Amino acid sequence: MLKGEMVDKVPFTIYECMLPQCEVERSLRNQGLCIINRRFPVYKSISPNVKEESIHFAEDGASYVKTMIKTPKGNLSCIRKQTVEWTSWSVEKIFKTPEDYNAIEFMIRDREYLPDYEPFIKAQEQMGGDIFLRAGIPNAPLHQMIYDIMGIETFSIEWAERKQEVLNLCDVLTEEIDKVLPIVAKSPALAINFGGNFAPEVLGKERFVEYVLPYLNESAEILHQSGKLVGSHLDANNKLWAEEIADSKLDYIEAFTPSPDTDMSLAEARKIWRGKTLWINFPSSVHLASIKIIEETTKRLLYEAAPGDRFLIGITEDLPENRWQESFCAISRAIEKHGQLPIKKTES
Repeated sequence: MLKGEMVDKVPFTIYECMLPQCEVERSLRNQGLCIINRRFPVYKSISPNVKEESIHFAEDGASYVKTMIKTPKGNLSCIRKQTVEWTSWSVEKIFKTPEDYNAIEFMIRDREYLPDYEPFIKAQEQMGGDIFLRAGIPNAPLHQMIYDIMGIETFSIEWAERKQEVLNLCDVLTEEIDKVLPIVAKSPALAINFGGNFAPEVLGKERFVEYVLPYLNESAEILHQSGKLVGSHLDANNKLWAEEIADSKLDYIEAFTPSPDTDMSLAEARKIWRGKTLWINFPSSVHLASIKIIEETTKRLLYEAAPGDRFLIGITEDLPENRWQESFCAISRAIEKHGQLPIKKTES
């Protein structure tokens, strides 16, 4: 389906960490539910001149990990809070004051990257058709600055007061990614995810067009030369840059979440993003609705995607433990009933 080929029915997929092993899980997989690895590493890095140490601690019943980094240009630290087994939340960023620019730059430049294909190949051989593995490349440098290194508030201050320093560090991150791209291009992975999680309310269209889109297109060009398919995790509001995405070199849009959870319907996305595969996230809010509404929503999405080519329904967001079995089974039933290709919009 990612290659644009027609299959017997619309695929139903889920991230590997969101499907507990049980009788219902086995039944869903027998019905065709495909497990997706979010991003399987195909390279590893070493830092010869940087020392890193992590400590785990608990506070008020919550688990935290503090990472301390020592460089010749200064020391850095960050803290993450473990929320669920597969998700953690940053509570303290690595950048705290302008004095940290030099240390962060040294830390990034010190990283060396090496191919590491064997684990990917081994996982593919062991799991066979039960799972689809994807590789990934780092997010756009500016996006890394906002979310990984500084945080939104600190980034806003630095962008206003020391914009050039921010852009200089973005250049360093770009050089780092240039080391990674050839390794990923030669990897055994077919599909490569290019970052994502772009929030228009934070990033804004001007910064997206000037600092994210060129990197996305240049990276895709390099990966396309090796026959890779490139997608991005666009799970937020996308109407602001929908036309730019349409003109981009992305092959697929992953985790696109239709209304009512965002500002674009699936029908709008299919119309403007012609030729691109839409690998959607089933709207998270609908999981809380009745089984009837979940099935009706699935049916509506299928008809909006008619004839169903270049279309997959996925689960890419957490949902309450007491809802996943009923909701996933309802989606699977609706796909079995209405998702046979080609889908005709006139069906009722």
